[in-house]
Amino acid sequence: MISCVCACGKCYYCKKGIYAHCEDEGGWIFGHLIDGMQAEYLRVPHADNTLYHTPEDLSDEALVMLSDILPTGYEIGVLKGKVEPGCSVAIIGSGPVGLAALLTAQFYSPAKLIMVDLDDNRLETALSFGATHKVNSSDPEKAIKEIYDLTDGRGVDVAIEAVGIPATFDFCQKIIGVDGTVANCGVHGKPVEFDLDKLWIRNINVTTGLVSTNTTPQLLKALESHKIEPEKLVTHYFKLSEIEKAYEVFGKAADHHAIKVIIENDISES
Repeated sequence: MISCVCACGKCYYCKKGIYAHCEDEGGWIFGHLIDGMQAEYLRVPHADNTLYHTPEDLSDEALVMLSDILPTGYEIGVLKGKVEPGCSVAIIGSGPVGLAALLTAQFYSPAKLIMVDLDDNRLETALSFGATHKVNSSDPEKAIKEIYDLTDGRGVDVAIEAVGIPATFDFCQKIIGVDGTVANCGVHGKPVEFDLDKLWIRNINVTTGLVSTNTTPQLLKALESHKIEPEKLVTHYFKLSEIEKAYEVFGKAADHHAIKVIIENDISES
């Protein structure tokens, strides 16, 4: 299995476990600073620390989720959010990263796992993956009230932002309870309004991060035990020669009920 983050294992940041910021031409480089993985062949920098031996009984679908989606939801959402037994968690966005956070949050037995999204189909999927409640956020004010009603008027202990737009970050600021944590997983391309004047007095923590995949060995063991089944996130398959169709489906995910799209290499053996 190839991790989405390359790590030399020797530099200052790698020794701290922050592989995303490897100083020796590593980190998040696939599809960013060098070509991505949607090709017949690829070269893996720092392969000794970036490749993982995988058990034969694990499906390719599960391993694809382990390459980036699962550790992102776990490290940046669940761990930074400080999910713990008995707490209340709201995950904003039931796409692949949000659902990965949902799966891995269950390691810590939270009392409430509330999924928030505009898409009722994805919300139903979230319930089948272990969410305790679903909230449609097409009417934000109504959704906020519903979340406060579910948490005895206190707001949630952890709000995981898994979309990456100003509206969903703002939503998290409005539903977080006293001493809670807003864990931002979404990739933001625009500035957001940061209501520090309202957050500091309520002891709110806000975290962000780029996945380092330093939990991959731990998550691999969880997959081996079959305690979680991330392969269920896969909804569509395409050959590499059909990649334009794959992007069309993924670009209109709600219309096609798509969550995660797998592209298979159909290169002929010579």
